[in-house]
Amino acid sequence: MKLQGDEEEEEEAEEEEEHVYGTATCSQGHRSSLILQTVEGGRICLICLTNLLSNPSSPTFHVAHALSQLSRALSHPPFLHSLLSLHPHLLVSPLLHSLSSFNDHSIASQITHIVLFLSNSSPPSSSLYAEFVSRIASILSGPKLHWSPRQAYMLHCLGVLLNCEMDNPYAHIKDKSALVFNLVAGLQLPSEEIQGEILFVLYKLCILQYASEEGNGSDLLFSFCPKLLRLSMEALMKTQSDDVRSNCVALLTVLAQRGYFVNAFANDISIRDCCEADNFMEVTEHEKDVLPLNILFAEAIKGPLLSSDSQLQLGTLELIFHCLSCESDSSKQTQVLVEENIVDYVFEILRLSECKDPVVSSCLRVLDLLSTAEHAFGQRLAIGFTTLVPVLQYVVEVPFHPVQIPTLKLIQNCIWNYPGIVSSTQFEEIGNILTRMLRRHIDGDIDMLPETLIIACSILVDIMNSPSSHEASSLTTLVQESVRHAILASLCLYEKHPKQILHSLYFLKEAYAFSHEGNSTNNKAKVELGSCVVDICRTHLIPWFAKSINEMEDEEIVLGVLEAFHSVLLQNSYVQAKEFVMILVSASWFSFSFGCLGLFPSEKMKWRVYLMFSSIVDVLLGNESGQPIRDAALYLPSDPSDLLFLLGQKSTQNLELLSCQSAVLLILYTSSLNDERLADEKLILASLEQYIIVNGSNFPCGAADSVTIAQLMILYGLYRGLAKMGYQIPYSSEAERILFELVAQNEWDLSSAMIHFISLKWLFQQEKMIKPLSNQILRFCRKNCSTGSHIIILGNNSQNMDVQGLAVLVAAGDNLATVLLVSLLQQLIEEEDNECDIISVVNLMVEIINIFPDAADQLCMHGIGNGIQDLFSRSSRPLSQQMFVAIEILIFDILWSVKPEILSDGGTWLAVTMKLIWYLIPMVTAEGWTQESILALGILSLILHHSTSQALVEASKAILLNASLVSMINNVIQSSCSKGPALIEDDEETRKGETLTFVLILYFFSCRSFNAVLPGTLDWQNLLDPSNETQPLSLISIHCHDLCRLMHFGSPLVKRVASYCLLELFTRITDPINRKQDEIKWNMGNLISVMAILEGLVFYSDIRVAMNSALCLSMILGWEKLWMQDKKVVGRSTWCRLIVEELAMSLTVTCLASKSFMNHHKPAVHVAIALMKLHSTPEWMKKSVFDDSCISAIIENLSVCNVSVETVLLFQELLNHDYLNSDQIASLNRVFQACRKHIYTRDGQDESREENTGKVTAMPDDLGKACEFLIHLMSSNPSARKGNKRLLEEIEMFSRSLTRE
Repeated sequence: MKLQGDEEEEEEAEEEEEHVYGTATCSQGHRSSLILQTVEGGRICLICLTNLLSNPSSPTFHVAHALSQLSRALSHPPFLHSLLSLHPHLLVSPLLHSLSSFNDHSIASQITHIVLFLSNSSPPSSSLYAEFVSRIASILSGPKLHWSPRQAYMLHCLGVLLNCEMDNPYAHIKDKSALVFNLVAGLQLPSEEIQGEILFVLYKLCILQYASEEGNGSDLLFSFCPKLLRLSMEALMKTQSDDVRSNCVALLTVLAQRGYFVNAFANDISIRDCCEADNFMEVTEHEKDVLPLNILFAEAIKGPLLSSDSQLQLGTLELIFHCLSCESDSSKQTQVLVEENIVDYVFEILRLSECKDPVVSSCLRVLDLLSTAEHAFGQRLAIGFTTLVPVLQYVVEVPFHPVQIPTLKLIQNCIWNYPGIVSSTQFEEIGNILTRMLRRHIDGDIDMLPETLIIACSILVDIMNSPSSHEASSLTTLVQESVRHAILASLCLYEKHPKQILHSLYFLKEAYAFSHEGNSTNNKAKVELGSCVVDICRTHLIPWFAKSINEMEDEEIVLGVLEAFHSVLLQNSYVQAKEFVMILVSASWFSFSFGCLGLFPSEKMKWRVYLMFSSIVDVLLGNESGQPIRDAALYLPSDPSDLLFLLGQKSTQNLELLSCQSAVLLILYTSSLNDERLADEKLILASLEQYIIVNGSNFPCGAADSVTIAQLMILYGLYRGLAKMGYQIPYSSEAERILFELVAQNEWDLSSAMIHFISLKWLFQQEKMIKPLSNQILRFCRKNCSTGSHIIILGNNSQNMDVQGLAVLVAAGDNLATVLLVSLLQQLIEEEDNECDIISVVNLMVEIINIFPDAADQLCMHGIGNGIQDLFSRSSRPLSQQMFVAIEILIFDILWSVKPEILSDGGTWLAVTMKLIWYLIPMVTAEGWTQESILALGILSLILHHSTSQALVEASKAILLNASLVSMINNVIQSSCSKGPALIEDDEETRKGETLTFVLILYFFSCRSFNAVLPGTLDWQNLLDPSNETQPLSLISIHCHDLCRLMHFGSPLVKRVASYCLLELFTRITDPINRKQDEIKWNMGNLISVMAILEGLVFYSDIRVAMNSALCLSMILGWEKLWMQDKKVVGRSTWCRLIVEELAMSLTVTCLASKSFMNHHKPAVHVAIALMKLHSTPEWMKKSVFDDSCISAIIENLSVCNVSVETVLLFQELLNHDYLNSDQIASLNRVFQACRKHIYTRDGQDESREENTGKVTAMPDDLGKACEFLIHLMSSNPSARKGNKRLLEEIEMFSRSLTRE
């Protein structure tokens, strides 16, 4: 019975239904509520559609058409909404029934599409998706399931639904085990389509199980594991479909990740082992054909690896990776894969990948795991190595690339195990890649893992150690750069990764060893590599090590650094080892090493430190000198104080103590050479004295050799010298006596030992050591004569006892070195047949003077003149040529370097001079002018030069008044002047040219000396007239016209020296005229010819010749009374005008007003000034030459850089003669004041200081040097002001002239 309200609701529902469906029915009379209208106006009866789909006999055409119409209608939202809201589950059963009934692919595809569409479109509350999943799973899990193509459609539909992963599909499968059972059984079917669908469904089930809450930790597929794996692998091996392969690989990958492979492989191996053991004779033919699971896996993955589908290849590589990485012990499986050539497949994929990720990453991950099968893998790696090189270049360019380290390991593996297969070109390419990586890391472009740097260093080391590395031409250069980058990278990352430095140090050691392999001395690149390693140690490692040592906690790192440094010392390269030792000792290495021992007092550290000491000593002293330290290293203590204690013990009958004391002395001696103090100076001195006193009686018994005695003497002298310099402390006179006696009684060689200068000086201050030191100097002279002088400096104060050290001692004058040299020379002179020794001592003195010219003063003060006199007088027979040359060079050097006030004017130098002339005259008469006789002229010139300072006056008189010498010199002058134009051929390259030059030099100094030694006894005007032969004295005389002839026809050098001689002559003539106002007498014809020569040389290319000519011409112009009355001479003023006009024109041209060009016109300035000083100044000077425009142009060209003394003198004279207006004076004043400021503010330049020229070398044929020095003396004027000082004074005079006006 219905209530009234219920009836009303039913009526309303019917009205609504009629509105939606209409009132019409279908042809089968089905009610309208089951008929849905489409958007196009049609209608679909759901009952008719259901009947059609459910009837297996329905024509497939009709079914396909109906499904097509349904899909079209579902695509419209109103129809879809009506279906899902009113009849959501009506079509589930018919659709699935049709899916399993019709063997038609197109119908199956349509149904699957509709099922998926309805599942995705239905709301979550409708459970439509769950019903589809549940019903399909129930069908497939049925016990009476018969596999056919229709089941493949059902599987596909289930796979599509499971792939949606909506609403936890795993939970809607009721009988999961039955489903999996049927699926696993279906894998045995030969149909690839069914296998592919089954594999996909199993893959999705496995994934969903672990994602579902119903998994509860149980593994649905575990019970089917062995069979499932085998069937899957067999399917993968047999199929040719990439889709099936993809599904199978996906399933196997998941199973591998779950650990299925571990148990399956283990069980398979154990079962087969049992079968082989128990039923060996009963194995069936079928069992023989069954492949082991691991081999089956290897065969199965070959097809996917060869596939053209890159995703399938990646999936397969991922499967291999998980298969190998999931097993705790995968060595057997890895071995199988390698033996089955899987490595070749992977290398081929890698080769074709074009170095693109993710293929590169996957391949390298797999290869890294396969490389554990070392021997088998190595053979394949050798073949695929060429593929790795471009991959390496790619992965190192990407910071922190995941397979960067595996790639480097594979490269290293091949180089290490199979170096022969790697070509030199590949070595260079790999080295270039790694070097660029390290460079970019240092530059901050990329970062890298610590292990990357370690492996890179190892690879480079392996490359260097490879037999074919020497064929790689650029490898050495790459190693040079990479080792520097590796060290810098390790030092930067030391705080984070301290162990990294050990690998870089190992690389450094191997690089240095590589630089010395083969014929490295002729290989520039390898020499540079060795130098680079030393430079890295100097600039980076040593400063870092010294700074960080106190913070280091790992002794292994400290030992690694020391070992690296030690390896540099041990290589067979003296030059680089010596350079590195110098670096170490300059860093106070001995003190630093004992500091390391204090921080790490272990036996290993002590052994390393003392071994390194011994190597340093070997390099410094040579001849395995460090062997005593190596012999005693095990017994030596770590504390320097304990070393001193050992030194003070008595070592009789105790060989170990004796060995230790020798080592301690050697360490103290070597460290002291570079001012290192291993303990307090007082303690060291006390220990040395104790050692001498306690063991003094043991020395003569052979306990100490000559080297030890020398080192002991040097050490003792050093600390005695330090005590004398800094403080006065008591010392043991007994120890000193014993040591001096020991030195006197034993043979020892001071010249072969390194010695601190303080010690050397102290020794040469000891009068008790005169005889031993004299013997040492003689020994040194003999050695120096045969081998030459080799100066070896250690630091600032240590060296061999060589010429340099002796020169310092002689020049200092506060020791006995000069006394020893002079006394040794006199001692040798007194003995017979010692010419070689005398020459060697004389040559030593020459070298000393060459190094320190002040040493000549000390030699003269200690009687070297007497020694030279004795040399000339020692025998009645003449000196040998070699002896005479040696004495000449010594005399020349002494006279050139000594101060005049030091020279005594006694009979010694007079006797030397007379002997020299006595040897000279017959030598020239017999042999002509030789190098020895010409050098003798230079010595006589120096004696005359000193007479101008009132030194060697009597010796100078002997030269000036020696008639034979004067006659010989005058003959040379007359012979040369008579040649005329042919004189040009007698240049400095010829013997005649050298002779003429030195004769002119002697004449020059005789002119100066005569005026100082015999003033007023000679009328210099007599030399103006060539016809005047009257001379009160016989002297070297060259008339004015002869000097002009030499200036005109002579070589450039003769021109220069003759110009100085003519200037000196004119100066001697001018001085008395200026003092007494005398008139000069000169033939006008000679005057005109002289002026013509001088005017022509004013602009000569040699500025010195030009200046001397201009000064001489100026003097002649100053003798105004002489020539003003002669019209011929006055007429020559046109030539002077030409000179002045040329000067003015040059100074006004802007482009020519440089400093060098204006210097070249300085001579003409003196001519212009002389003309303006005349009583009747030529009118053209002001009207035509120095008018306002010319002077203004000259002033405009002036700057602070080109103002000279001559410039100021010129404008001073122009000012005195009113050539300047006020504006020009103001401009000049500004320029001169700016010039003065520039001179005062210029940094570090003092042009007023006369430069000290070089010294004569000990070569008898070096006359050119001697000539240079003598010409330097000719051009110097001690009373004249030089450089900037003279310029400042002239500017001051100009300013005062303005003030007076």
